[in-house]
Amino acid sequence: MVDRSNDPVVVIGLGRFGSALALELTRRGTEVLAIDNRPKIVQGLSGHITHLATADATDLETLQQLGVPDFYRAVVAIGDLEASILSASLLVELEIDDIWAKAVSQQHRRILSRVGVHHVVLPEHDMGERVAHLVSGRMLDYMEVDENFALIKTRPPKEYVGVPLGASNLRRKYGVTIVAVKREGEEFTYATAETELSYGDIILVSGRSDQIERFSELD
Repeated sequence: MVDRSNDPVVVIGLGRFGSALALELTRRGTEVLAIDNRPKIVQGLSGHITHLATADATDLETLQQLGVPDFYRAVVAIGDLEASILSASLLVELEIDDIWAKAVSQQHRRILSRVGVHHVVLPEHDMGERVAHLVSGRMLDYMEVDENFALIKTRPPKEYVGVPLGASNLRRKYGVTIVAVKREGEEFTYATAETELSYGDIILVSGRSDQIERFSELD
């Protein structure tokens, strides 16, 4: 299987999300073609991103002239609903293999998915959901891996401190799995059946979202 992780990326739309994405990709050594129809925005990023173009990404001929069909991966980061959908549909028409897009609402997400976008994200919604989990519980971090499946960082409940994980019945009782443990002053290591938790540990726990939430409420 060919590794495409370092292939160049087209980023369309250089608002806060698109600019941050293009800059981070560039920082990581990925070649980026960033497109926006606002000259001032493009000029402000000059010298920071590999390739910049002031252009209308809702025009098929323009995308072709910029060489977009030669890219394997593209991201539509346009906030305007109509422009976002039109630009995404053109990328589908150009048969880009891996298309990502930012949505601003659930309706926007559904339309982009129907158009043929492979991955749709709602940055503000997803971040709000993540922060809500952190604010309302004992979690140190929360990441939804898939629909209704999550990974959290938290402290061990006192009833599981000093008990080998293999004897804890944790999975049977709560349906979750402790994946890794970080001792104070050390790095994360994989958890085993022999692992015993201490009060100062930080643990990574995986499971269904409802099970994870129930587990995180334990003292």
